[in-house]
Amino acid sequence: MRVLTLALCLCSAVSSQSDFRCSWADRPDQVWIGADFWANRLHDWAIRDGRLHCVADEARLGYRTAHLLTRSLTGEGAFSASVHVRGAGDDSQAHAGFLVGAGGAAMDWRAAAIVHQWPGPGAGYYCGVTAEGRVFFEDREQGQVRVQRAAEVPGDPVASLTLRLEVTSAGPGRLRLGLSAEAEDGEPISALALELPGSRCRGNLALVAHPGRGGATWSFDDLRVSGAGVWQHPSRSFGPVACVQHVLSGGTLGMTAQLMPVNTDDEREATLEVMGDGAWSVVARSPVVVPGYTATFRVADWRSGEDVPYRVVYDGVPFQGTVRKDPVDKETVVVAGFTGNHNNSHAIGSDRTNWVRGMWFPHQDVVERVKQHRPDLLFFSGDQVYEGRSPTFPDRKNINLDYLYKWYLWCWAYRDLTRDTPCVTIPDDHDVYQGNLWGEYGRKARRDVLGGYVHPADFVRMVERTQTSHLPPSPHPGELAQGITAYYTSITYGRIGFAVLEDRKFKSGCGGGRLPETGTRRADHINSRDFDVRRADVPGLSLLGAEQEAFIDAWGADWDGEDMKMAMSQTIFGGMATHHGAGLSRLIADLDSNGWPQSGRGRALRALRRCFAFHLGGDQHLATIVHHGVDTWRDAIWSMAVPSIANFYPRKWSPEAAGGGRVEGAPTWTGDHLDGLGNHVTVWAATNPGPRSGREPAELHDKMPGYGIVRLNKGKRTITMECWPRYADPGTDAQYPGWPRTIAQMDNYRRAAVGWLPEVVVTGREDPVIQVLKEGDDRVLYTLRVQGSRFRPWVFDEDGLYTIRVDGVALRGQRPAKEPDDRVLNVRF
Repeated sequence: MRVLTLALCLCSAVSSQSDFRCSWADRPDQVWIGADFWANRLHDWAIRDGRLHCVADEARLGYRTAHLLTRSLTGEGAFSASVHVRGAGDDSQAHAGFLVGAGGAAMDWRAAAIVHQWPGPGAGYYCGVTAEGRVFFEDREQGQVRVQRAAEVPGDPVASLTLRLEVTSAGPGRLRLGLSAEAEDGEPISALALELPGSRCRGNLALVAHPGRGGATWSFDDLRVSGAGVWQHPSRSFGPVACVQHVLSGGTLGMTAQLMPVNTDDEREATLEVMGDGAWSVVARSPVVVPGYTATFRVADWRSGEDVPYRVVYDGVPFQGTVRKDPVDKETVVVAGFTGNHNNSHAIGSDRTNWVRGMWFPHQDVVERVKQHRPDLLFFSGDQVYEGRSPTFPDRKNINLDYLYKWYLWCWAYRDLTRDTPCVTIPDDHDVYQGNLWGEYGRKARRDVLGGYVHPADFVRMVERTQTSHLPPSPHPGELAQGITAYYTSITYGRIGFAVLEDRKFKSGCGGGRLPETGTRRADHINSRDFDVRRADVPGLSLLGAEQEAFIDAWGADWDGEDMKMAMSQTIFGGMATHHGAGLSRLIADLDSNGWPQSGRGRALRALRRCFAFHLGGDQHLATIVHHGVDTWRDAIWSMAVPSIANFYPRKWSPEAAGGGRVEGAPTWTGDHLDGLGNHVTVWAATNPGPRSGREPAELHDKMPGYGIVRLNKGKRTITMECWPRYADPGTDAQYPGWPRTIAQMDNYRRAAVGWLPEVVVTGREDPVIQVLKEGDDRVLYTLRVQGSRFRPWVFDEDGLYTIRVDGVALRGQRPAKEPDDRVLNVRF
């Protein structure tokens, strides 16, 4: 029997469905403490020498918790819990024990599993013992924590004891808690009892270790829980596979399984198995890559015409899902878009802690409402992880495990979406623990504004591997600086061509004297009205990088198996904030936006409009619909930025000048504007913060959180944008004002035509791909798959000759006319 399989059996029901016993004696040394538990934080606990150890070394954090996931307390019946405890170190402030009733009846059990250091509603009742063996009760939910202690215990600190909690009925609705510490020979050391309302004993049960100020250490073994007051939840186990992401593109499956930090000394493999003819069969194997604990599979010639049940198996434990058939025959392909995944109120960790109101993880309201849209593809545009207070401060000394602790929360929240739905997930600045990111081709940076990555390259590579390794391989030639690689790529799914772009990795930094003096203290902000923003467009600066721009050109010209195209990246190509921050201070220009550098923005938009691509992004904490312009208004693509799942840094679009060409009665901030960097933008909708929503918690709902939905109708060649508040029921409630909005595919290149080429009439082939090029320099004007068999191309220069390519057949020497005429070019296949 394998070690982990045995270990899982040792944490199991032992005499009845609710009884639980766990020993770590036969488990290998590793960070992950088992599928029955969630540790706060991941790297504060470990299995060492057959015992569960609290290894926290951060003085700012006490009350480390390891929540039992597969059992919970009913608050109505009797139960008992016991554990063997060892302490080391001389610190009168150190203690350990049980946390009872964490989360109560109000909190999702996963949210309650995050409860640790800070007191407040939902924090539970603590039944602890000091290093001297003195037991005590501590009400963690009170504003002033109330403590009841046993009598003084004489003698030296107790190195080893059994802590026992016996809970019995104390009359209707009340329970008696008896807490005792016993020496190894069974002799009592101290004891204490009190009565509580039964409701205080409903919720999670957790082990607690507080290292004190002197770094005392605690270890545990032989945890036992039993009684009628215990519920069993075997389905709540978490691991060894935390979640699975996959993408199906052109008949090839890419899939990454995210594992918990398992012991990999034995080089154990993960396997991908599929169901066929009533049996499971292995189709791929993968080693577990460390750091990051990922297993990536790539399978060509996938059965893309049918739903295929799969399971990823590690050490005999399966994680199951379904790879749905490629929706090539579905008229409308639905994409759900997300950004900005804060897990909790910033009040958690302060004297205003309220776990019940302030813990927004696991975002179950978002998950359930997104399911109602039945999306074909999920797109997480970045900031899946926030390094600060989501739920804990950044621990840069243990940066890999600190990231994984927070990344596992994302896995836990969204895995029921990603297990069955293809998912594109790309990291942004906070995922790599930076406030902003100008990647500068992967170089090392001392400060983010100088351009590059502040933290170690192996950390950056790990983050990108956890989020993007299931995507098709990038065509980027070679590695970047520090061995960092590119992940930009293309996906063909449901006859939609998707370009996954990286708009941070190649972007030039804005600090270090690269820009003329702006008169603004922050290198990334321009606030001086005396500064000509056009001077910020310094020659030689990069946005997407030359290689990625060439990729967009190639992708835009390749329509094999595609009817429409859509680009996805961290954010949109415009500076769509005039106000920012808690006080919504006025801001002229933000160099973190994709409105800068302006030349790079122009090249990106020209490339995307040549294939009539729609663009979906996030990051800005402000949802918008924008029709972009390059040389004038409305001559390029449309974009939508989705709202944040949760948001602490609000932004607003409210320029001083009224917009031109806006719809009668529309707000003045709509219509044709120049953004703060002088770029042409036509704004149709924005989730500007307004009056209080009246929904609680206000800190969440007043900052306009939600998600986006994009519907690409291949029959009508239309794109419908939706923007949903996270509280809204899609069946009954309204979207944010300005949504939904539907545009035509052709609206993504509405540059005014000045000449017309002969009409192309195709025989023997429906919906051909037509490309128009200017002869002399072979410059592509545009490429698209047309509907039907007739199409009249247009051009933007009435001089010169043009080539029309029809599914590769070149019709050269075509001269434009000023108006459409009766010329016809017949193409037969």
